Amino acid sequence: MYHEHPLRILRYSAKNIWLLIFPLIRGIRTIRLDADRLYAWFKGSWFDIAVIGIIIMFGYIRWHFSGIELNDSEIVRWEGITARTRTVIPYKSVSSVTVEKPFYLIPLRALKVSCDTSAGMYRSADMQIMVTGKFCNEFLKKVPDVNEKNKIDDIPETNPLSVLLFSVFFSSGFSGAVYIATFFLKGGDIAHDIINVSLDRLTETTTKLTDKLLMHIPSAALLVGVFFLGAWLVSFLVNVFRYMGFTVDGDEYCLKVSCGLFNRREYRITAAHINYTDLRQNLIMKFLGAVAVNISCAGYGSAKNHLPVLLPVKKEKSIGNTLEKIGVFSGVKNDFRPKSNGWWQYIWQPVIISALIFPAHIIVKKLVPEISELTFFFAIMFEIPLLWFITAKLTAFFTSGISIYDDKIMVRCSKWAGFHTVVAERIKLVKIELQQSVFQKISNKCSICLWFGGEERSHFKVKAMRVSDVRKISAMLNYKTAERL
Repeated sequence: MYHEHPLRILRYSAKNIWLLIFPLIRGIRTIRLDADRLYAWFKGSWFDIAVIGIIIMFGYIRWHFSGIELNDSEIVRWEGITARTRTVIPYKSVSSVTVEKPFYLIPLRALKVSCDTSAGMYRSADMQIMVTGKFCNEFLKKVPDVNEKNKIDDIPETNPLSVLLFSVFFSSGFSGAVYIATFFLKGGDIAHDIINVSLDRLTETTTKLTDKLLMHIPSAALLVGVFFLGAWLVSFLVNVFRYMGFTVDGDEYCLKVSCGLFNRREYRITAAHINYTDLRQNLIMKFLGAVAVNISCAGYGSAKNHLPVLLPVKKEKSIGNTLEKIGVFSGVKNDFRPKSNGWWQYIWQPVIISALIFPAHIIVKKLVPEISELTFFFAIMFEIPLLWFITAKLTAFFTSGISIYDDKIMVRCSKWAGFHTVVAERIKLVKIELQQSVFQKISNKCSICLWFGGEERSHFKVKAMRVSDVRKISAMLNYKTAERL
């Protein structure tokens, strides 16, 4: 029987932090700092120490009455004093194990261990514990591990350039803005001062730039652009630190992934619990023939803003057939493709929005001429991503499709401006949804949406498919199709 690391006492103590209201009330009385009140406060400081001691004592009691046991076939954790809860996870049900080594816990010899199964809530570990290195080593001996004799020797190696490219392609200004907002909210006055100084400097810089630029871009618009460029840079740096030192090793039964600089993470993934593999691309990667290999497995990549990446950016040709044992396939052609006249179904939304932007600018210009310069700038800025989106959707029309072979199914499709090549075993497919509008009915087309198992509701849609092809796909997958389709 084991206890968690003694640092957990602080976490258990935090649940009784409300008791600090009593020292706070006593301290409010000394806001007017005269000598008599200060003396009275110091004289009664034993009360504050007693309250803090009670809080820590409650935490210690909860920690003492909590424990972990490693049996031959399962890990058991219990906690509680009057009402005890027990969590039992059989080793054979473990989908993934995550071992975190934050730099600030290294001197204290503490590790964070998360254990996940295919059950439970999405992005919520079934068991999270803070333990010593000794317990962690004992636990890892119980769960599946890579067999050195049977491991896959020709897994493509990940170099720093691959991590940098991955960080470039999968960072976003929105994520960076979230990090900045989190820092602002949690950092208090210090963050407030830093951000205020930065914004003042940005405002001065953008004012100078707008005086020199021929287009005379409005200062507010340029300030927004500079902010999101800086936010993207923050997201990029976070991803570089998060995935630096990325390594992957494995056999047909287990995968081991390690990454991170300041917070080193080590993952142990059971191959049989992988729901599907996903070769992700954006438009630039599509043209360059590069992919990032992701997997869907409970617990892996479930931490906030973490991606379940198995291989960062690699040339698709360099992957070859080396990872077929764990479900990574490349070079397979589509057996079923969208109908040749279905291109409009892919691009109609961005095309219509793009066609309406400049007429909207002209209307605003006539009604409120004072802001015409600003609306013109935003019209251009909205047109650029829309044209990019139209190009991505046209590319998706030419590359999307479905293949079925042996016991596998492969789906090529797009979500927003990203491309996915999903490979899964047929038994991982849990639902097929067919969608047909009135206009599709006339042209004998429909959309097919395939849902795969896992904690997350994952589905991938291929639009503008022939109805006859959809019926063939459904029959091959043992699904019945309605005759009225």
